[in-house]
Amino acid sequence: MKSERIRRAYHSNAISRKADFLFNAIFTAYCLICVSPILLIFMVSISNELSLVERGYSFFPTSISLTSYRYLFADPEKILRAYGVSIAVCVSGTALSVLMTMLYAYPISRASFKYRNFFSFYIFFTMLFSGGLVPTYIMYSSYFHLINNPVMLVVPGLVSAFNVLVVRTFFRLNIPDSVLESARMDGASEFLIFFRIVAPLSTPAIATIGLFSVLMYWNDWYSCLLYINDAKYYNIQYAMYQALRTIEYLTSSSANMNMANFSGEMAKVPAESLRMAMAIIGIGPIVFAYPFFQRYFIKGLTLGAVKE
Repeated sequence: MKSERIRRAYHSNAISRKADFLFNAIFTAYCLICVSPILLIFMVSISNELSLVERGYSFFPTSISLTSYRYLFADPEKILRAYGVSIAVCVSGTALSVLMTMLYAYPISRASFKYRNFFSFYIFFTMLFSGGLVPTYIMYSSYFHLINNPVMLVVPGLVSAFNVLVVRTFFRLNIPDSVLESARMDGASEFLIFFRIVAPLSTPAIATIGLFSVLMYWNDWYSCLLYINDAKYYNIQYAMYQALRTIEYLTSSSANMNMANFSGEMAKVPAESLRMAMAIIGIGPIVFAYPFFQRYFIKGLTLGAVKE
């Protein structure tokens, strides 16, 4: 009887090991599939332009060249300044966005707030209709006088209706009224309740909308295009956009020349590899920062998922 139990336990462990190996193999393959586009972009960015024209894109470049990076970093001060603007906008914009989103979502999530339905509809209405680009530009330029002001890189994304509704639902489902009522009976003010009770219990919501805000602010170049004219306030995405337009201009100008000059101009401007180098420079910091942010993101989810 004992030997039979040992045999069954050994058989069960063998099946478990095979299942673990299978799942590990599947997820490893999936990770490689996800990482392969970024690896291809990097390999193309360090490839010689002539080899790209002759052989196309490849994970194994026949000729390695850093010309595209030398072209981009010809003015390193410009790139570093653009990185500084992007990082400052991401940090300040994300912090303010999370704070304002939670301050708006908390009252409309409470049944005791008399006008919760009105303000819920008000924020939801902005998801369906907007004032449009021209009225928005007129308001910021003629009334608020924020044109060519770095504040304009933060203001347009401060409050997202989608994020507000997500956080409101989280508050409704995960913040019991009894906890808030007991705090009020102990004499706590609404701000004290929000910052000492509601905020610590809302780690998953903060991590989620914080991640959304970071990605939105980092990838935003359109606000810079519309509202910023001074080069010292350009973020990294818009700086890369300008470099891309310069490449397109040089390429189109070379195409209008005779064939003798065409090859010489194209040799000086590594168009394809330069586009990929811009992508690597644009996503570089956020890719390295994301794993650390993801760790806290998952931790917040697990803390908020356990109920006592």
